[in-house]
Amino acid sequence: MNTKALRAFHHAFSEGSVAAASRTMHLSQPAISRLISGLEAELKLQLFDRSGRCLSPTNEGLAFYREAGRILDNLDEIPRIAGEIRAGRTESLRIVTMPRIAQFLSAPAVAQLIQECPDVNVSLDVRARRESGKWLAGREYDIGIGALPVSHPEIRTVPLIRVRALAILPKAHPLSDTDHVTADQLANDTVIRLMHGLLLRDQLDDTFNSAGVTPANTHEVSSSQLACALVAEGGGITIADEMVASPFGDRVATVPIEPEKWMTFGLLFPKTSESNDATARFREILVWFVKRVSAESETMQSLT
Repeated sequence: MNTKALRAFHHAFSEGSVAAASRTMHLSQPAISRLISGLEAELKLQLFDRSGRCLSPTNEGLAFYREAGRILDNLDEIPRIAGEIRAGRTESLRIVTMPRIAQFLSAPAVAQLIQECPDVNVSLDVRARRESGKWLAGREYDIGIGALPVSHPEIRTVPLIRVRALAILPKAHPLSDTDHVTADQLANDTVIRLMHGLLLRDQLDDTFNSAGVTPANTHEVSSSQLACALVAEGGGITIADEMVASPFGDRVATVPIEPEKWMTFGLLFPKTSESNDATARFREILVWFVKRVSAESETMQSLT
């Protein structure tokens, strides 16, 4: 594939016009158009709709843009990788984590690994669960941390921790000091839920559906952290877990949901991967951290 054509498409998409891509790449506008047309022919995809006066991306173009950006980012890393190889620093660890656990679980473990192993080049990426599995299977990462189970045939998993579903409430909520709550007690609250296709949305919907109730008023956000932030600001209530709610401290109240609902998180590996010293040490750090936080909590249980 012509990488110049890939860059021409990416610039035209992100900057909104062939003219802008032309200025960025120091090529003529006809040259940019030819590069994009050649890329479309090679891929057998129509990336732009040219029926109007403006260059509008098609649905195929939107989907390809996300992948093209990732490919170009990796290409831009080649000089750094080559420099590290020349310097003899070749060991690396590529980690992908779900947003829901990135701050509570992944970041502290990665920070400790960096302190212990300064010669290991660590990269930590945050991806939605449905994306991380695909890229782990493609060997884009060495290890993942995410929700289980994962059914992909090219990924093996190791359970790490299970967490209980909690109602995340504003501190002044009438139920904030109770031992537990049920879905029907929350049905008249403003409920902050995630958008369709996200794991926490399924968990929240299941909590209410199992009780046979429908929240009277709902709003949608794109991440569990944002849902908790809205709760902290008095925007409503949500259902999450201790890992998501912990950064908000005493700005929110966490109350267990009855009947109990638990979710398991663990390590994900490409099935054909071989463990190295960095991977093994990172796993040890995660296990130690999970045991420590679980010992201090009634809503988290270590599975190691």
